[in-house]
Amino acid sequence: MNKILAFIIFFGIFLTIFLGAHIYVFLRLSNLLNIKRTIWLYLIIALLALSFPLAAILERVVHNLFARIFYMAASIWIGTIFFLLVITLLHHAISLFTKTNTRTAGIVILILTAILVIYSTINALFIGIDRVEVPIKNLDSEIKIVHISDAHIGPINRAGYLSKVVGKTNSLNPDIVLITGDLADGMNSFTEDAVQPLNDIKAPVYFTTGNHEQYAGIEKVENILKTTKIKILSNELITEKGIQIIGIDSSMEMSGDHLKETLKTILINKTKPSILMYHLPSEFEAASEAGINLQLSGHLHRGQIFPFTIFSRMFFKRIYGLYQYNNSYMYVSSGSGTWGPPMRLGSRSQITLITLKKN
Repeated sequence: MNKILAFIIFFGIFLTIFLGAHIYVFLRLSNLLNIKRTIWLYLIIALLALSFPLAAILERVVHNLFARIFYMAASIWIGTIFFLLVITLLHHAISLFTKTNTRTAGIVILILTAILVIYSTINALFIGIDRVEVPIKNLDSEIKIVHISDAHIGPINRAGYLSKVVGKTNSLNPDIVLITGDLADGMNSFTEDAVQPLNDIKAPVYFTTGNHEQYAGIEKVENILKTTKIKILSNELITEKGIQIIGIDSSMEMSGDHLKETLKTILINKTKPSILMYHLPSEFEAASEAGINLQLSGHLHRGQIFPFTIFSRMFFKRIYGLYQYNNSYMYVSSGSGTWGPPMRLGSRSQITLITLKKN
């Protein structure tokens, strides 16, 4: 299946589900709040359901203040309608077993949704620091690494946000900084100006691609990053401070042997410490068999918004934190930014200080 056809199918499924959620929520609330179902109500449903697809298309062709504001508003609305859907479904289920005052229930649904939207939007603005220690064989001395993933610099998280990430990174005085993909978000808003804060990082910086670099265009992203101090690793190995750092490009396939087969093409010295940068938190066993000491991944944002924080486990075995398999370790970041709704509930944005200890 080619990428265009796959995108059309995905877009069609997304729009159908998104529209269905709007219809259910608005019709349910109209019953609870005794709102007449006029042509205006259905027009509002259609406009709101189309808001994010239209904003995404506009962001790809226009780069101005209006496009960014529209994209931000549409992204927040995605989170809002999601919260409305979950709470309305819960009320619907409860109402099957007990009677409630309909108007009061409708008002409570709106109030709870507003609280969740405000809290999760504010929560997403803060960048936490996770600290982990990993024992590594044949390490000459302790090494401090800052792991950044999924910053999603684009129409929402821009240069100012990246400056916050860089500031927190420098405060930890790392020896190396590793960025495991999805630094880019969007076609037009990922610009040279947006990524210039990366030049302020006071340590060697290495980067490998994620799926969003592929959406934005690998060549475009690489050309922009070449204006910074970042070293891009594309299915290759480089040695820094005695550590083999391997960067493998992200695969569009969620399963398969992409990582396993690509690692076969790279000469890894199993007697020396090695760190693998791979966006997807998958194929950990293959990385261990290849002699990798530590795999760094991201992609999942730890679900970003509850209950996706639970659903993520349906598709990936490892969604957040430090894991061990034989003598190898994997660390999965919850992400340094957000995608879609600029919200976090049940997760937080973070960078990670990984201290490599002599084993």
